[in-house]
Amino acid sequence: MTSRVTAVSRSATHTFSKTPLESIRLLTGLGVEGDAHAGVTVKHRSRVARDPSQPNLRQVHLIHAELHDELREAGFAVRAGDMGENVTTRGVDLLALSTGTRLHLGETAIVEVTGLRNPCLQIDGFRDGLLKAVLNRDEEGNLVRKAGIMGVVLAGGEVRPGDPIRVEPPAGPHQPLRPV
Repeated sequence: MTSRVTAVSRSATHTFSKTPLESIRLLTGLGVEGDAHAGVTVKHRSRVARDPSQPNLRQVHLIHAELHDELREAGFAVRAGDMGENVTTRGVDLLALSTGTRLHLGETAIVEVTGLRNPCLQIDGFRDGLLKAVLNRDEEGNLVRKAGIMGVVLAGGEVRPGDPIRVEPPAGPHQPLRPV
């Protein structure tokens, strides 16, 4: 299966869900043009309250469409953009990527993976019980976060549904993703 972008979304305000669009523009070092989370420094409200000078490692939020499939099978009505993601993918095991992996989206855009999304209680405000559905435990009892990954924009460009995704692992050993 070819790895592809299945949807792109953004929101100019700090809403939980984002609106699916025909395309989004990624801006180098900033994020998604017109999105409330775009910027060099943190934009997530709780992080701004702690320290507004922190670098923004959450410029782009990506979720795998396979998670949407899993959630629908569990009885949750979830569509692209509903969980706040900017880019919905298919055919890439996002959660297994290494920190520093570069995702080439479409013709020119490149997003470097910085870590996992750490879902909060707001997700239950969207769909009751959804937080529990996007958290699991592995065989050793470690918490597994399934609500997508975060990244920063290394190279800008237009991204559209149907665009190919090329995965470029970083040099060196695998660095498991951690919440950012």
